[in-house]
Amino acid sequence: MPAYSRNRFIESEPLPVDIVFHPSWWYKNAGITFDRDFFYHPLKRVEAEQRMEKELFERFGQFGLGKNRDSRLPVIGAVHNAAGYLLSEMLGCRVEYSGDSAPQVIRTGKQYLEINADEAFGSDAFKRLQSLMDSLKKSFGYLTGDINWGGVLNIALDIEGEKIFTDFFEKPEETARQFFELSRVIEKFVTGIAAETGTTSLSVNRNVINIKKPVFLHSECSHTMISTEQYEEFLMPLDIEWSRKFRPFGIHYCGKDPHRYAEVFGKISNLDFLDVGWGGDLKILRKHLPSTFLNIRLDAVNLNNYSAEELEKTIVSLVNDSANPYLTGVCCINMDDKVEDEKVSIIFRTVEKLRKAFAN
Repeated sequence: MPAYSRNRFIESEPLPVDIVFHPSWWYKNAGITFDRDFFYHPLKRVEAEQRMEKELFERFGQFGLGKNRDSRLPVIGAVHNAAGYLLSEMLGCRVEYSGDSAPQVIRTGKQYLEINADEAFGSDAFKRLQSLMDSLKKSFGYLTGDINWGGVLNIALDIEGEKIFTDFFEKPEETARQFFELSRVIEKFVTGIAAETGTTSLSVNRNVINIKKPVFLHSECSHTMISTEQYEEFLMPLDIEWSRKFRPFGIHYCGKDPHRYAEVFGKISNLDFLDVGWGGDLKILRKHLPSTFLNIRLDAVNLNNYSAEELEKTIVSLVNDSANPYLTGVCCINMDDKVEDEKVSIIFRTVEKLRKAFAN
C-alpha cells in the first residue's frame, strides 16, 4: 500500500461512510412524525431514535447501521436528521414543525443584526432544551447526542434576512462585531452540549461519528452566496479562532462550489475536516488542502436517476480525485422518501470494494 499522509486529529478506518434520510423518508417508512414532541418530549425523543435505529438495521444492518436498535438512549437531539433551527429560535426566530419535514425557521423580521446572549439563553426555546436534558439525565444518569448548531452567517440570515449582505458594505465594523457576538453564543451553546454528551456535530453530518475524536463542524451552507473576499474579512477570523481552540475543526460546505474557497480554506492551518458539497472539485480541494479530511457528499436529489454502474463509477471517481483513503469519507445526506434501498446499498458496497482495493 502506498504511504498515504495522515492527519493526527483524524482517526478512522479508510473511507468512512454514512447516510442521512430526509424526514419525509422517516415519515413514510417508519411512521415518525416530526412535530414539537419529536424534539422535546423526553419519552418520544428516546423512542423515536430507537425506532430509527431499528429501521436502519432492518434495511441496512449488513453495512453496520442500526447498532443501537436494542438500546434506549437519552439522545438530546435528532442525530439521524440534518437541520439547524434551535439557535435561530433562541435568538428570536419562530420555528414551525410539521409531520414530514425538518423544522422551518421563520426569520425574525428585524431590520438589523443585534445579538443578545442573555436573551438567547433565557429564551423559552433554550428552557425547553434544558428541561428535556434535565428529564433525560434524571432518568438515565447521562446524556448522549447533540444538536445541529448551524453557523454564523446561516443564523445571521435567519435573523436579518438578505439585508445582511448590504451590511457588509454599509456598516462593516458593526457587522463584524455582531458576527463575533454571535460566535460567542454558538460557542457557549456547543461547549455546553459537549460537556454533557461528549460530541458536538453528529447532527451536522452523521459521518463524523466514524471519526474517533469529535469534530467541531461549522455549517457554512450560505457561504455560496458571498465572495471569498467577504469570507476572509468577516468570517474567516472566527474559523481560525475556532480551529485553534477545537481540534479536529471542520467546515460544512454543502454548496456546489466549495472549490471556489480552496485557496482561502488553505489559509486555515488547522482545517482538519471539510464537508464537500456535491459538485465540488476534489482535485482542486486536495491540491490546497493536502492534510484535510475531505468528506464527499453524493447527490441525494438525483440518486435514483443513476444506474447501478453510473453510481459506482461516480463514487470511485470522486474517491480517486480525493487521492487519500485515510483523508476521505463518503456520505449521502437528506435522501427523500423516493430513494430506493438498492441505491443506498450500492454506496456502501462500492466503498467496501474501494477499501479492499486500497488495502492491496
